[in-house]
Amino acid sequence: MNKEIPSASYRDRSLAVFPSGSNGEYAIPADLVPVIKRGRECRVWDSEDRQWLDMTMAWGAALVGHSHPKIIEAACRQAQEGANFAAVNVRSLELAERICALSPCMERIRFVASGTEATMLCLRVAQAANGRPKVLKFEGAYHGQHPVGVASMLGARSEPFPQVDSAGAGAAWVDRDVLVAPFNDLETTRRIIDAHAAEISAVIVEPLHRCLVPVKGFLEGLREVTAKHGIVLIFDEVVTGFRLAMGGAQEYYGVIPDLVAYGKALGGGFPTGAYGGPRELMDVVDEFRLPGPRYAWSASTGGGNPVSAAAALATLDVLSEPGVYAGLHALGRRLRLRMKETLDACGEEGQILGDGPIAQVGFSTSPITDQRSWLASDRKRGRAVMLELLASGVFLNPMGTKLYLSLGHDESGIEEFIGHFETALTRTREVQSANHS
Repeated sequence: MNKEIPSASYRDRSLAVFPSGSNGEYAIPADLVPVIKRGRECRVWDSEDRQWLDMTMAWGAALVGHSHPKIIEAACRQAQEGANFAAVNVRSLELAERICALSPCMERIRFVASGTEATMLCLRVAQAANGRPKVLKFEGAYHGQHPVGVASMLGARSEPFPQVDSAGAGAAWVDRDVLVAPFNDLETTRRIIDAHAAEISAVIVEPLHRCLVPVKGFLEGLREVTAKHGIVLIFDEVVTGFRLAMGGAQEYYGVIPDLVAYGKALGGGFPTGAYGGPRELMDVVDEFRLPGPRYAWSASTGGGNPVSAAAALATLDVLSEPGVYAGLHALGRRLRLRMKETLDACGEEGQILGDGPIAQVGFSTSPITDQRSWLASDRKRGRAVMLELLASGVFLNPMGTKLYLSLGHDESGIEEFIGHFETALTRTREVQSANHS
């Protein structure tokens, strides 16, 4: 017997079946939880037909904007011919060839269904390739929902020992085989690598670490020290891939890793992921090597499905149009400039972080360059501002990770956001003052 559909609001229904009313991470108070119904360009509408200015854009997956007609047309056309074959298909082959031509480090590729799978398999390939057990990541980095991905994601402990930030995330294995270092601190990172080089298979890094820009020489130094010790350098480009440039952070920052992971923006809003690198590394996933010892299992039921591949091909077409990246970077600079001007006009002490079409505010008088300086900022104030923005009609993640721009945004949208931002600063400062009086 089918359960009767509740007559309660969509918000109440969401809270009844989803923990905290979300599919993960948002941590929105119950009275603010929205249920999204549709989206177009840089706006979404909820179940009550309330319009929101979207500054999260599916956590960056909708770089081309919501419901881009070229992406929707390509996906719908392909869906009529089959949604998934769990095998190489015409669309996935075309996409593979195109990505390999665009990505500086990639000769061979495998598709998966998410960025989590992509980073996880990069690590697996590295460990199979050189037979070493340990990996090094950076404090505050999120590389997906596997044990390495969430280790030392939220806090900061004295390097090189990780912090387990999620129960059930392989705590024993993480404590034994994961090392952590502070982002943008090449001297400390080099010291840790030199001390453990014989055991380290890979160093994994977000080239743009959350919203923190790499200082001059940091990525270059990582490339040098990993190459010196025969350690695989992995760029997690799930966020930066196809967002900073067609060649991603590799092209934008001019440093070439050994392996790269993609996701998010590649699919134009459709779920996808990919990873790859030079032939000699990617050959470890060749099934003819099974059972090893230098073999790594890699398979994905949904990876490279023709609908997502068709959407990704259309996405790359859109991103290849003249002036796209110049426009995205100009919008990002404009947003960060206007946010900084608003902070100054409101007498606020803070910094605007980010690069390309990404931004965030940090309430601190000291430079924010790594996880430790981020944690030292007034994060309570930051969350209050994010929640006030949400309440005013700006859809975002109030955990304060990133504000994302897209091809659906323009300067009028930025000014609309700035109006909300100024109001949020004022209102939260008044509340903060009242609480201290």
